Amino acid sequence: QTTSSALKGAIQLGITHTVGSLSTKPERDVLMQDFYVVESIFFPSEGSNLTPAHHYNDFRFKTYAPVAFRYFRELFGIRPDDYLYSLCSEPLIELSNSGASGSLFYVSSDDEFIIKTVQHKEAEFLQKLLPGYYMNLNQNPRTLLPKFYGLYCVQAGGKNIRIVVMNNLLPRSVKMHLKYDLKGSTYKRRASQKEREKVFPTYKDLDFMQDIPDGLFLDSDMYNALCKTLQRDCLVLQSFKIMDYSLLVAIHNIDLAQREHAMADGTSQTDMRRPAAQKALYSTAMESIQGEARRGGTIETDDQMGGIPARNAKGERLLLYIGIIDVLQSYRFVKKLEHSWKALVHDGDTVSVHRPSFYAERFQRFMCNTAFKKIPLKPSPSKKSRSGTTVPRRS
Repeated sequence: QTTSSALKGAIQLGITHTVGSLSTKPERDVLMQDFYVVESIFFPSEGSNLTPAHHYNDFRFKTYAPVAFRYFRELFGIRPDDYLYSLCSEPLIELSNSGASGSLFYVSSDDEFIIKTVQHKEAEFLQKLLPGYYMNLNQNPRTLLPKFYGLYCVQAGGKNIRIVVMNNLLPRSVKMHLKYDLKGSTYKRRASQKEREKVFPTYKDLDFMQDIPDGLFLDSDMYNALCKTLQRDCLVLQSFKIMDYSLLVAIHNIDLAQREHAMADGTSQTDMRRPAAQKALYSTAMESIQGEARRGGTIETDDQMGGIPARNAKGERLLLYIGIIDVLQSYRFVKKLEHSWKALVHDGDTVSVHRPSFYAERFQRFMCNTAFKKIPLKPSPSKKSRSGTTVPRRS
């Protein structure tokens, strides 16, 4: 109910204060109790000796686990002044397409960060996840899981608005031609009529299988890195009994973009790519999966803009922007119930809500068999591999 500009203003004032006051505290190791700390500060509109005056109503700003989140930001190579500058120097931009959850989304003016409102239950769940999330990131900073940079709450007029700051998967400087939300489930997984009428609709599994029946082709190193990352991430999600997450896949078609460009001004690929590079260390899809695989291979990779190079069946060059989303759904009682009755009415295995282990397995199988494929190896001159018997296996 709060007006959007007041909420945006309160978020910026609160974050400026909390990051500023944190920088005066010495760096130290993260301790178990750091995950449960909640700091709260009151912002009266006339100002106080701690806070500036502002023209919104009085509000209270809470910061969850400030020391732990400072550690996460550091791990992702985000310096405090960059974080503040990105989020607080220019007005936040509200994104019109709120998700199915009815959350509000804001993006920072430099495209680095997404701010999303979350429900009380989700915020609580994220807090519970933090120690495990910390452990996982320490072992494995390459991940397609959402990167959480801060959890805050604005209290105003008897309302609590909880927000989480995350990495932005889809830079606005790159035009996305297609976008899919994939779960590896086929039951009712088709975009609604209402969704299809949007300027930039998000399609689902059945649409993907229909539009891209052959899947998206990746260089074999890239494919291996992607599947390995997905496997690790699913294991983490499974250990938290999390499910109903999706893989968001946005596709930028380089060849199509060049054709569109040429039509627009009669020239070809001159100033095609000029977006500012993203600063955050692991914020691009490319960096999220590339622990081992280095650039190179069969796909020319001159300027990725952070996307993962791929091809479609026509051989067009693509850049993929991917990440796992909606991980704050815990497999709670409601979900169990939902699954039982859906399974009674339909075939249980096609339903999207499932036991976490089954869900993870089906999710990985779909991504690594249906959605993404290896570019086939070129047949050797001896033509032996043609019969399909002696194709050399990459370990």
